[in-house]
Amino acid sequence: QVQLVESGGGLVQAGAPLRLSCAASGRTSRNYGMGWFRQYPGKEREFVAAISQNGGMTSYADSVKGRFTISRDNARNTVYLQMNSLKHEDTAVYYCAATTFSGIISTMALYQYWGQGTQVTVSS
Repeated sequence: QVQLVESGGGLVQAGAPLRLSCAASGRTSRNYGMGWFRQYPGKEREFVAAISQNGGMTSYADSVKGRFTISRDNARNTVYLQMNSLKHEDTAVYYCAATTFSGIISTMALYQYWGQGTQVTVSS
């Protein structure tokens, strides 16, 4: 079993950068595919970004492509989401997730482990 804890969220002005972190504990000796999702109030959770087990492949939602960067540091059991040029529309609760499936996974149902979420608020 793997436990995931997000951190780094907060209140920032539009155009500012922010970096989210997701620390994994438990059976971290196994490499997992990792993803970031976000959820607006009253809306379903949506895909943001994903990175493969070895970090060699990444995928992004069209709404964040070119602004967000997902990366991982397996030695520290941590995955990051660098968020640049933040917009008010990026305001949401951000979740990290882990999957044992190989490849780039953007489907929420294929992720077995989830963090508690961290709030990102971008003022306009």
